[in-house]
Amino acid sequence: MTKIKKFFQSKYGHALMLIYFPFYLLWFGWLNVFTPQRDSLIEVYSRLDDLIPFCELFVIPYLLWFAYIAAGYIFLFFNNRSDFLRMCCFLYTGMTICLIIYTLFPNYQALRVDYETLGRSNFLIEALRLLQMGDTPHDVFPSIHCLNSIGMNIALVRNEWCKKHPGLIAGVTVLTTLICLSTVFVKQHSILDFFGAAALAVPLYFISYKINWKNLLHKKAR
Repeated sequence: MTKIKKFFQSKYGHALMLIYFPFYLLWFGWLNVFTPQRDSLIEVYSRLDDLIPFCELFVIPYLLWFAYIAAGYIFLFFNNRSDFLRMCCFLYTGMTICLIIYTLFPNYQALRVDYETLGRSNFLIEALRLLQMGDTPHDVFPSIHCLNSIGMNIALVRNEWCKKHPGLIAGVTVLTTLICLSTVFVKQHSILDFFGAAALAVPLYFISYKINWKNLLHKKAR
């Protein structure tokens, strides 16, 4: 335990936060297989979904999410330990809450486009089709895609180095907005999935950024 504590207090000790990912991937992977077999699935749907057209162009920001989260994660890891840990608190707590919701209240959406009757085909549609082959339309509320984008945006906007580069802050904020929009325009999510993620982001923000965990834990230790 002492060695772990010393490593965590070292310059790159916060690399221990990477331990969360195998845990998350195993749980999410299990749900991806198990949820479609369950009874009493809850359909996530709003009439607003019918007013949102399918637009394959939005698959670009949807896929950029992976690079956005990875780049933000790496940047914060090396740039500011405190910002990195608070970002992890937001994302990891949010992702775990989502997994608990998926487990207790299995849900799905039936909004995906029938590509055979769509009447057009292009490389963007093919990219989306390939993406959806490995991604079931289950466990969608709240949207982790939106939640993590919002969480990363908050972390970068609060970062002191990023504050000195307003163009960068504007860019990641626009990208975050496009990513959230993309989830409904490519019919990966219902608009309710976004609302759920946005609502969850509020308490996560206060938990991650308004509570001084260092002082709180120090008081408890005494």
